[in-house]
Amino acid sequence: MRTTQRLVLASGNRGKLQEFHRLLSPLGYAVHPQSEYEVPEVEETGLTFVENALLKAREACRISGLPALADDSGLAVDALNGAPGIYSARYAGEPKSDEANNHKLIDALTEVPVDQRTARYWCVLVYLRHVEDPVPLIVQRSWEGEILTSVRGEGGFGYDPLFWLPELGCSAAELDGDEKNRCSHRGLAMQSLLEQLAT
Repeated sequence: MRTTQRLVLASGNRGKLQEFHRLLSPLGYAVHPQSEYEVPEVEETGLTFVENALLKAREACRISGLPALADDSGLAVDALNGAPGIYSARYAGEPKSDEANNHKLIDALTEVPVDQRTARYWCVLVYLRHVEDPVPLIVQRSWEGEILTSVRGEGGFGYDPLFWLPELGCSAAELDGDEKNRCSHRGLAMQSLLEQLAT
């Protein structure tokens, strides 16, 4: 019989907690939010998604004493040299606002032709077994798309209403949750991490 392994999620996002719990519980993991252990939000001082995910996982691990899982993700637009990148959530400044971020992105691409609006979402997942783990599990996956000239769709979050998926003929905001989880950057990263944790 598989014993339950406690794990702390280095996030305060309720949606992420439910998603990771649903995916990891069949593998014998009990996922707890970092708020249970009073882990503060870490200042994301890294220059890459990997560095920021490591910072978050390490702090959650250090304070909780448990293995930790963290993710860092964002949008990279080719015509903007990879921006907004690691600053995706705060692209338009504080307070964080998806609507303001989308408006800023539309403005930044005003002069960019439709055929040069390629972009991709990135997700990095980091799993630390303990705070001094010398070989953390690190998974990074992308989701290719293009940036629309105006928002389309009511679902999703972040830049989903602007993220066009040519092969599906819709924006990410027009996908239902299950379909998005199957093909998105986070969904693909989770599938890869689950395979590694199951071995």
